[in-house]
Amino acid sequence: MSKQYDLEERSFQFAKNVSLYIKNFSRTISNTEYGKQVVRASGFVGANYIEANEALSKKDFIMRIKICRKEAKESAYWLRLIVETNSGKYTEDGKKLFNEAIEFKKIFSSIIEKSK
Repeated sequence: MSKQYDLEERSFQFAKNVSLYIKNFSRTISNTEYGKQVVRASGFVGANYIEANEALSKKDFIMRIKICRKEAKESAYWLRLIVETNSGKYTEDGKKLFNEAIEFKKIFSSIIEKSK
């Protein structure tokens, strides 16, 4: 199994887990809005990584990886907001997802540095 596939699968699992995580929340205005944002951002991490792997040039690849990093950072932001505005029963899973978003940010930062 190639590293490329591992990160594609990992990003897919991240988006799926975020989606499953937010399904359990109470239907408040903030949870609905935060949920929409984090589902969108978490899905874009993997979608843009797949696009990066099909990049037409090195410049295109780096741009797509930067977008992946941006979406990972945004995912972490929304996850933190969700964790800090909901009851304790959501904290543990939310922190795991938050940490995964931070890991993606670090991975994509490393790829950008190595691609220069």
